[in-house]
Amino acid sequence: MKFKNLRGIREDRDIKQKDIAKVLNVSQNTYSQYENGIISLTAEVLIKLSQYYDVSIDFLLDQTDNPDINK
Repeated sequence: MKFKNLRGIREDRDIKQKDIAKVLNVSQNTYSQYENGIISLTAEVLIKLSQYYDVSIDFLLDQTDNPDINK
């Protein structure tokens, strides 16, 4: 399953896959596979991405179109 919000937020902020991969301490290829749903996102990766982008995990997983984190 491809994650359109995960890719979209990265592209909207003009961030390259290799730059996000560095934040996550993975290869660019691994990050690409996350975006394309080839390999599963771990809880640790989801938390890091959620914190990095300041959006909800539900948004990253395409469960909502609302990126706000309910605090």
